[in-house]
Amino acid sequence: MTVTTRQGVSDAAVIEQSWQEPGAFAALYRRHAPHISRYVARRLGDDMADDVTAETFYRAFEKRRKYDLGRPDARPWLYGIAANVMAHYHRKETRMLRAFARSGADPVVQTYGGQLEGADDRIVAAGMHQALAAGLAGLSRAHREVLLLIAWADLSYEETAQALGISVGTVRSRLHRARKKIRAALGDGNPMTISDEG
Repeated sequence: MTVTTRQGVSDAAVIEQSWQEPGAFAALYRRHAPHISRYVARRLGDDMADDVTAETFYRAFEKRRKYDLGRPDARPWLYGIAANVMAHYHRKETRMLRAFARSGADPVVQTYGGQLEGADDRIVAAGMHQALAAGLAGLSRAHREVLLLIAWADLSYEETAQALGISVGTVRSRLHRARKKIRAALGDGNPMTISDEG
């Protein structure tokens, strides 16, 4: 049975079709590459986004026969692959975050400023992005990965668990610890509840 999603045919159906028709995999790329690329750019900068996104989809293509067709949405799988690719750049990401914390110059905000929504806008407007960058730099790779998959990739706890190959309980635990460290880095403030009062 083919599952239809908002984008048409499910990701699982596209992947299955690509077993016989490899070119069909391009539909998965068109659906998800912009989101993966934006997520990578936020994590590693624009200079790495294209390479990491390409490597993510190359690895996904190579592993497509192992994909669980019972999962109609491939986003968690793709973000998990991207997380594994980005793991090779963990030190670069940490250095970049520390540089943002020192300088206050965030190229992600400069590049994607018009596209940032919600909490990102409030954090930038409140001048908290330096403290946030320092807090993110201080997180372990495991904690940072969970926090950013939920906050920036907009994955659910279950999707994050699937992406990282961990339990939902581990996601909850890591997210709790990451949020606690970020709150401390922000002076125990909550960037989600910044008031508009002067």
